[in-house]
Order: sequence, then structure tokens, then C-alpha cells
Amino acid sequence: MNWRARLLKLDGLTPEIDDLGALAWGTLADCDPDAELVFLGTMEGKPCFAAVPPEGADGPAYAQPQIWSAMNLLSDKDLATYGGARSLVDWHARHRFCARCGSATEIAKGGWQRNCPEEKGGCGAQHFPRTDPVTIMVVEHDGRLLLGRQPNFPPRVFSALAGFVEPGESVEEAVAREVKEEAGIAVRDVRYVSSQPWPFPSQLMIGCHAIADDDALTIDKTELEDAGWFTRAELEDARAAGADGNDTLVFPRRVAIAHHLVTWWLEQKT
Repeated sequence: MNWRARLLKLDGLTPEIDDLGALAWGTLADCDPDAELVFLGTMEGKPCFAAVPPEGADGPAYAQPQIWSAMNLLSDKDLATYGGARSLVDWHARHRFCARCGSATEIAKGGWQRNCPEEKGGCGAQHFPRTDPVTIMVVEHDGRLLLGRQPNFPPRVFSALAGFVEPGESVEEAVAREVKEEAGIAVRDVRYVSSQPWPFPSQLMIGCHAIADDDALTIDKTELEDAGWFTRAELEDARAAGADGNDTLVFPRRVAIAHHLVTWWLEQKT
């Protein structure tokens, strides 16, 4: 065992936080000797690992308030480290068997691959961690932004509309389809703004901006609980109000790309 190696401390998939509000690290002696380990890279010259938990994610991100609380404490650097580690160990926990033949797979290449070993009756297939593309977009009309909320969101929280890119779609087509499906709005002039990895379980959020020619909403209640157009003044007021928001709106959380997309829009228009 390498005494210099560091182990990211996780309670299942939830990060442990130290007294300074940073990710907690231990040694390889802190993990189950039978656990699978993934290599995260080096930090200060020391190799860093995370252990694969017995089970993968249980439920969507909004159903895990303890993880949200921990993420709100972390620095951007620690968020990036945790996000990559969480996505990777969660993938391993949910892919212990081959999708081709059903045989047990084994970890390979430091945790960045799983193999189905032919010498143990497998088919020899190689499996790699996946990333799922998701478009998330701020839609503008007459100086206002369209935001929506799902039924599971905390009270008064609104966010940018989002949806997975389907096979055969471009990013621009996915943006237009999702906005039309969820809010009944046709959009044009879709452009890319920024992206963010999102480890719930392993998405790449592709942030975009689009223009709507009208503001008549037809909300798909199976997708959204509510949606509405928000003025610059309303968004600025909610942002200034902090984490709890004002009486009508909570600004998107800073750890989510929606926060940065709305902030980008506010700063672009000043």
C-alpha cells in the first residue's frame, strides 16, 4: 500500500466535509480492502483515489438534500474534484455486469474502463464511462427571460429549461424541441454560451441562449409545474436577496449552470 496515497472520503456518494468546509481526505487504510478503487489523479504530488460504493445513485439530484448542502460549502476546485469522482464511482457501481452478455465485469485502466474477461467466461467487451449531453437554455423575449420549475423544486425556485439531446439531433434542434415541448414556445437564433459537467449521474450541460418571437406559454404539466417570464428587475432583486431569494423567486443555485446563464444574460444586457 502506498502510504502517500490519498482517499477521497465519501459516505456512499455524499462527500464528507472537513472543519474548513473542504473535501475530507484519508488514506487507503480507511477503505474496505475489497473495494474497487478509481484513480483520480495527483494532488501535491500524491496519488488520489476514490472507492466504488456498494450501490449507485438512488433517485435524482433534487431528492438528495444532503449532497446539495455539502456542495454549497465547497470551493470551485473541490466541486470539480467531487463531481468527477462522483460520476466515475457511480458509473462503476451501476455497471458491474456486461451489457452484452451479462457476465461480471472488472475494473481496468485505473478505473477509467471496465472489461468483461474472456478468461472468466465473459465476452471480452470493453466498457467506458459515459457522458450524456443535455441542453439547458435561457430564452429571451422583449427583455425578459423564460424560467420554469419542476414539482420537486423547493418553493419559489425557478431555473432554465433543460432536456436531453436525442439521437440524431443537433444542439440547436434539441433546444428548439425542448422549449416547444415544455412551454409551447418557438425559438430561433440558438447560440452556445458555456457548458458544465453535472454528476447526477453524469451529464454534460450545454448552456445556450435563444430568442422567442412571442410570449404565449402553453405549459406541459407533465414536465413543468409552472413557467413564466421574468424581467431584469425581478431577476436582479432575487439575486441580491441571496440564497433564500425574495417573496416570489429564488435565484438559481451558484453550483448550477442556470445560475451562470442567468448571470451572463444580466451582465450582457447592461
